[in-house]
Amino acid sequence: MTQTLTRIALASRPVGWPTQENFSVETGPVPEPGPGQFLARTIWLSLDPYMRGRMDDGPSYAAPVPLGGTMEGGTVSEVIASNHPDYAPGDIVVGRLGWASHGVSDGTGVRKVDPNLAPLSTALGVLGMPGHTAYAGLNAVAQARAGETLVVSAASGAVGSLAVQLGKAMGMTVIGVAGGAAKCAFVTDELGADACFDHRADETAKDLAARIAKAAPNGVDVYFENVAGKTLEAVIPNMAQHGRIAICGMISLYSGNTMGDRNQLPWIWRSILVKRLRVQGFLVGDHMDIQARFLEEVGPLVKAGKVKFRETVAEGLEAAPEAFIALLRGDNFGKQLVRVGADPA
Repeated sequence: MTQTLTRIALASRPVGWPTQENFSVETGPVPEPGPGQFLARTIWLSLDPYMRGRMDDGPSYAAPVPLGGTMEGGTVSEVIASNHPDYAPGDIVVGRLGWASHGVSDGTGVRKVDPNLAPLSTALGVLGMPGHTAYAGLNAVAQARAGETLVVSAASGAVGSLAVQLGKAMGMTVIGVAGGAAKCAFVTDELGADACFDHRADETAKDLAARIAKAAPNGVDVYFENVAGKTLEAVIPNMAQHGRIAICGMISLYSGNTMGDRNQLPWIWRSILVKRLRVQGFLVGDHMDIQARFLEEVGPLVKAGKVKFRETVAEGLEAAPEAFIALLRGDNFGKQLVRVGADPA
């Protein structure tokens, strides 16, 4: 066991887009687990858009990362020393040990991973928080039904790609929106969407709205929102009466961008009223009661190859900052991961 801990700390709070200067690489001794704790080494680190919000010191649904603190993040780890009765060396766990090579936990928020079910990395993607988010957003929040039309933004991403497949599996017409021709081809050819539109190919939201209108002549019943910006502008006028919008994320706004030069809230608000839309923001943590059901339903499909997924992997913990910045730009394809350590022997 290496005797050095490496971690990525928040060195300064970004103004607009994060830069490498907002992060610092710190080293120190590997901590010892106390009574009722275990020590684990990180194998995989998850990078997710919500982390951008944690870098700001402002009101949100969770506390910000303190300056000098370890960046927050989900991990797949191997227990290497334990004083906890439920965890033994060799156990593989998924938890929130952060951007670090090692971490100590008392088991709160941790679950064991079956390494025989699927590759370990999927515990942070299609069988982890992003997959659970897609499942909860469609079922518990949007209450999607067969025969309806679903639009998914960031449709090739970690959350969106499963939302597309779950929607098709329940008998919906599914329209994806993604950034780039290759991502759109993946959404239609491999994920099975009925159509996918490249938001980078449309000069204005009006152009994208026209494409969506043609693909959804009876309107959009469910919009799974991951992006906001141009895609939201294009979907709103196409929503069907009594449609539902599940707000999972707004990645286009996380670094200080706006929807345009005008305040569009009154226009969107009016559409919500006139079409009697139901708009609900949600956090996956609000729906832990259905996590077991999600794993029971989706796990076997992943193992059998019936659910498709993509991963973009950065090598080494020190690569995390640049990979995270690239994620916010939309450069990743599917789930963005960092391989921090070797697979178990």
